Amino acid sequence: MRKVIATSAAPAAVGPYSQAIKTEQLVFTAGQLGLDPVTGEFAGEDITAQTQQAMQNLQAVIQAAGSDMEHVLKTTIYMVDLADFKTVNAIYGKFFTQAPPARSTVQVAALPLGGLVEIEAIALLLA
Repeated sequence: MRKVIATSAAPAAVGPYSQAIKTEQLVFTAGQLGLDPVTGEFAGEDITAQTQQAMQNLQAVIQAAGSDMEHVLKTTIYMVDLADFKTVNAIYGKFFTQAPPARSTVQVAALPLGGLVEIEAIALLLA
């Protein structure tokens, strides 16, 4: 079983991809930028605003698929400047307060639409 997940609580895809794909047991999200789902614009120009919005978008997609942040197994964070690592960690930690998922964080040359951070996840579906 493979099901496309789409929710208006997160920004629409900016290319030919789905917000998430759900299987029998897992949900795989696309990377979430710090875009406001209503306006389609970045929530702000700084790493704090964009990370907060990216995490809210990630949470919305995961919930739309039938899971929650407690069931996230793995995340990947893409950042244009690892100097912002401490700031991103502080915001990220508010969404994963106990038993945080495995994670990779990498610096990239650029992100879509000029974003500063993009976050994706793999989560277990709720039973």
